[in-house]
Amino acid sequence: MYQPAKTATTYTSLFTKKDILFTTIISLSYLLLAKILIGFKVEQVVIVLIFNSLYYASFPTRKFITGFSVFIVFWIIFDSMKAFPNYMYNTVHIGSLYNAEKSFFGIHFQNQIVTPNEFWRQNTNTFFDIISGVFYLCWVPVPLIFAGYLFFKNREQFMHFSLTFLFVNIIGFIIYYIYPAAPPWYVQHYGFQFIAHTPGNTAGLQRFDNFFHAGIFNSLYAKSSNVFAAMPSLHSSYPLITLYYGIKNRLGAINIVFAIIMFGIWFAAVYSSHHYILDVLAGITCAIAGIIIFQKWIAPNGKFHATFVEKFVND
Repeated sequence: MYQPAKTATTYTSLFTKKDILFTTIISLSYLLLAKILIGFKVEQVVIVLIFNSLYYASFPTRKFITGFSVFIVFWIIFDSMKAFPNYMYNTVHIGSLYNAEKSFFGIHFQNQIVTPNEFWRQNTNTFFDIISGVFYLCWVPVPLIFAGYLFFKNREQFMHFSLTFLFVNIIGFIIYYIYPAAPPWYVQHYGFQFIAHTPGNTAGLQRFDNFFHAGIFNSLYAKSSNVFAAMPSLHSSYPLITLYYGIKNRLGAINIVFAIIMFGIWFAAVYSSHHYILDVLAGITCAIAGIIIFQKWIAPNGKFHATFVEKFVND
C-alpha cells in the first residue's frame, strides 16, 4: 500500500544537511587536492560523480558505495603517489636486484646465464602472450567482483576482505618508498643507469595489444603512478588475498578458478618482464603477512570491530 509520508521521510533522511555538507566537502577537497598534486584528470570527476550518485540514490546504494569506499581510498592513495615519486626519498635498486634475480633464479641459455625474464623475452609465443594479457587484466576486476559478491552475501566478510586488501596495499606502498626498485623491462631498455621521470611501459604486454590491435595495456601503463615500484609485486598479492577469502567463505569450485588466476598472474608478471620472481615472492609475502596480521591482531580487536565492521553491518 502506497504511503506518501514514508516516502517523504526517506527523502529527508537521504538529503540531510549533515550528509550534503559532508559529501560536498569531501568531494571538493579531493578534486582540489588532486588538481594541485597531480593535475586534473577525468577519472577524478567520474569517481566523485559515481560516489555522490550512489550515495544519494537510495539507502541500499549508499550502503554499497560506503563499503566500496575502501577501494576508492586505495585508488586515491595509489594515484597520489605520482606527486611523491619514491626515487626522491631513497636510492633506486636496479643492478643489485637484477643480479640477485640472476643469482637465485638464473637460467643457462645459449652459453650464458640469463634471468627468467630474459629467457622468456627470447622465447615468446602467441599462446603465452594472450593468456598473460588475459590473466593480467584480472588483477583488479576479480577482487572487485568478489568484493561485490561478499557485500550481498556476508557484510562482515566483505569488510574483512576489503580492509585486508587496503592493509596489504599500504604495506606494499611503504616498501616502495623504503626500497625503490626498477622492473625488468627498465634494464632491457635503459640498462643500469637511473633515469628519473621514466614513463611507464607495457613491456611484454605490448604483444597482447598488438595481437588484438588494441591499446588496453598501453592506456593503463601510460598512467603508471611509479615506474620504480616493482618490489613487491602487488599484482601478485591481490589474487592470493582473494583466494584466501574464497576458501574462508567455502566457495568450492570457484576457488579453483581463483587459484588458476593467481598462478596465471604470477607467471604473467615474469613472462611480460614487469616483475622479477623476487618481486612476485615479495608480493606473496606481503599478502601472507597482511592476512595474518589482520586476522590475528586487527580483526579481533573489539574497538576496531565496533568502529569499522559492526557499524557497517548493522546500520
